[in-house]
Amino acid sequence: MAFEGLSEKLQGVFRKLKGKGVLTEADIDEAMREVRLALLEADVNFKVVKEFVAKVRERALGAEIHASLNPGQQVIKIVQDELVGLMGNTNSKLTYSPSGFTVLMLVGLQGTGKTTTCGKLVGYLKKNGKNPMLAACDIYRPAAIDQLEVVANNVGAPVFLDRESRDPIAIAQGAAAEARRKGNDVLIVDTAGRLQIDDELMDELKDMKKAIRPHEILLVVDAMTGQDAVNAAAGFNEALGVDGIIMTKLDGDSRGGAALSTKSVTGKPIKFIGVGEKLDELEPFHPDRMASRILGMGDVMSLIEQAESAYDEEQAEKLEKRLRKNEFTLEDFLEQMGQIKKMGGLAKIVGMMPGVGGGKVKDSDIEQGEVDFRRMEAVIQSMTAEERRDPSMLNANRRKRIAAGAGQPVSVINNLIKRYEETKKMMKQFMKPGGMGRNFPNMLN
Repeated sequence: MAFEGLSEKLQGVFRKLKGKGVLTEADIDEAMREVRLALLEADVNFKVVKEFVAKVRERALGAEIHASLNPGQQVIKIVQDELVGLMGNTNSKLTYSPSGFTVLMLVGLQGTGKTTTCGKLVGYLKKNGKNPMLAACDIYRPAAIDQLEVVANNVGAPVFLDRESRDPIAIAQGAAAEARRKGNDVLIVDTAGRLQIDDELMDELKDMKKAIRPHEILLVVDAMTGQDAVNAAAGFNEALGVDGIIMTKLDGDSRGGAALSTKSVTGKPIKFIGVGEKLDELEPFHPDRMASRILGMGDVMSLIEQAESAYDEEQAEKLEKRLRKNEFTLEDFLEQMGQIKKMGGLAKIVGMMPGVGGGKVKDSDIEQGEVDFRRMEAVIQSMTAEERRDPSMLNANRRKRIAAGAGQPVSVINNLIKRYEETKKMMKQFMKPGGMGRNFPNMLN
């Protein structure tokens, strides 16, 4: 998970501080040395680390202790504030043309996931009421046009392509005209990349910028390349002028140094982060939420948003009625597991929960939980409809038959029934007057 190593080390530093009633200058200096080392090991830019530690130290030594915080908590609060500032303070949203037609030009080096990100951006725009079209302007990379066409089909968006033309600028201009004609209000232009920044690439992008006048130029960088991603961002911004950054593969970068360095080095905000390979795994970047995750405080707002996106009011009403009648079945249990999958699975949920980051929950435990989920799903699907509705009829012979059909030991069925009964009991408590109620998302607002 992103920032895993950094999160664990910082929380170790802060545990030491919390145990002290009074902090001396020596205590703060020692803590800052450890913070500095943790940031450098996370591949954060050296100059960024130096400035960050100096700011935190200065504020910590000169801070008046807040009445509700002990000295250790005060330092943690300062570190959190400075982390948020380092990453840009607030969420930087896409801006749209006041004319009603917006052109977004995606640029970047090869291998950053630019074409896939185009498709992910379509999903985000459609959720926000937009009607986007894609433009295939990478005429150099083999199968780039075919890849974008597949992505477009998967996200249900039109794509403008011209397999005969060798002029990417003419293609972009044709796409803009076609999008306007068909009533699309956003055009996403997928441009060519290179293995490295060169004059030929930049000249082409500059000419395209002049020709189509994009409302925003979004640079796609690969978080897993660390400081190379930061250097690429600085190079593109200097030569082309970018409006924001989309950082892909952040879920695969356990260090996170690029995310912490980019804004400070380039002056440009991270607008989106890619957190998985699926086309719906693109999230707006919130510096405050990311800082909370790094410090092990969780990300409750993102967890709420995930719950709301997976929440089906009609299903919830049906479930409530069934619980009141004591009719919660294994089919309902399987449906609830599906809701967790919609929220991104156990790993994603655990990463957002306060107090369980920074190594407190091992990756191996999360992986085992995912395996258990798949096993239980296979077992339930091996049952007859009657058995799913009435688990009390599952005697020893039926359990052996189901186990054989699912390719699982009988112990998995026994564990499933135990979890089912516990979930049923918990959800009945959920529905009682004065309990948490069925409307989980609204309850947390």
